[in-house]
Amino acid sequence: MRILLAILLGLAILPSATPSAGSRRQAPRKAVFIILDGIPADVIERVDTPALDEIAAVGGYARAYVGGELGGRSETPTISAPGYMSLLTATWGNKHNVWGNDRQSPNYEYWNIFRIVETVDPARRTAIFSTWLDNRTVLVGEGRPGAGDFRIDEHVASAAAASIATDAPDLSWVYLEHTDDVAHANGDGEAFDAAVRRADAMVGRVWESVKRRRALGEEWMIVVTTDHGRDAATGKGHGGRSARERTTWIVTDQPTLDDRFRSGAAAIVDIAPSILRFLRIVPPAQVARQMDGVSFLRGDAR
Repeated sequence: MRILLAILLGLAILPSATPSAGSRRQAPRKAVFIILDGIPADVIERVDTPALDEIAAVGGYARAYVGGELGGRSETPTISAPGYMSLLTATWGNKHNVWGNDRQSPNYEYWNIFRIVETVDPARRTAIFSTWLDNRTVLVGEGRPGAGDFRIDEHVASAAAASIATDAPDLSWVYLEHTDDVAHANGDGEAFDAAVRRADAMVGRVWESVKRRRALGEEWMIVVTTDHGRDAATGKGHGGRSARERTTWIVTDQPTLDDRFRSGAAAIVDIAPSILRFLRIVPPAQVARQMDGVSFLRGDAR
């Protein structure tokens, strides 16, 4: 069931005042990651996306991959829910145990990024802006013992941009669904390209809020990615093992990117470790050992 959610997790968020010079020096780093559902790398590279281009000009853009090791134990379907869980936990399906949108029995032994942040530093405030209820109640596991359409996406993006501008959660996830819906209905073509352009404009709103917070002296990281590609024949489907379904992309404003990122060898599982590194959050040792992903940031991220 897909409904609008703008959920703030952790402590209540109060309106933020302009920080003093002293508080600016002590302000924690903050991050936001955005999923634009189901956009393969060749489409994001072909379509005009000025917001993503501006972010990449500050940091970088590169192709990446989903789906684990092809033919190996970690091979994971190129489907949304497994992709989200790989991003959130930095693990593949053989660990997180989410194999499809209707096969969701997450193994909460593998901690998601929200659980890590809130456990290591309970003072941090986190937020999820999503059209998919399962993102919060199943994949993130809120309240569990172990653990749209275009107008809806517009509402989600606007809510996220407003919250970041005024409340500045320490870690936010923004999920926009409409691009995948359009591709399933129409496949490759102008309708899909137009949906990608609209999604880029929504990213631009969030990016403007991040820049506004930076002007107050805060340090921010933004990462934008997708959860899977599409089939090569029509662009309507996904879930298989083809190169186009497995080839995705990552955009970030961080300039300290390693050679693995810039060569296109990074994976969706590398995003959470990179965000944690930027936030200077060190996961518990056992949790860190279980991760398949590694940070693509070099040295001390800015």
